[in-house]
Amino acid sequence: MDERVRRSKKAILAATHQLLSEAGLCGVSVEAVSVRSGVAKTTIYRHWPSRSELLLDACSNLGSKPEVPDTGSLKGDVTTLAMSLAAWLQSARCATVWPSIVDAAERDTELKGVHARLHSEMTGAFRSVVERGQRKGELPRTRKSSEILAAIIGPLFYRRWFSREVLDERFVRSVVESAVGVRKK
Repeated sequence: MDERVRRSKKAILAATHQLLSEAGLCGVSVEAVSVRSGVAKTTIYRHWPSRSELLLDACSNLGSKPEVPDTGSLKGDVTTLAMSLAAWLQSARCATVWPSIVDAAERDTELKGVHARLHSEMTGAFRSVVERGQRKGELPRTRKSSEILAAIIGPLFYRRWFSREVLDERFVRSVVESAVGVRKK
């Protein structure tokens, strides 16, 4: 990729991130990105054939795709991931963007795909450590990984957007303990 193309793509994604952070998905149109970035709409469409593809690319850098940790224990791995998720949920970018993605996915099939991909990326590391914990006998294989993930991630989202109580380390650790702390023999 030549330098001019690289610069224009960088400017487009930067403008898209700014607009997402300011107003969520509803604030992002190809026209607005063009004006903000100074890049022609035709150039934007050359790299991203649709608004949804541009949003998907821009959202892929929101910091919601954690690496799979290996602390030596299921509880340590889940705690690492849950603490990271709690910090991300409290970030300004997440506060504006994630709720608008969830909302838009209810009505727009293309954005439903963006939501599904982001959800998969956000939960992938959790799923990996839970399944690894099941293989190692740290969790019963009879528990569905999706239910364990819901027991971990659900309370964090609830606290962040519904009860608006403090989402601190003590709470995160208690959620992890409730979800994975009891080992079935």
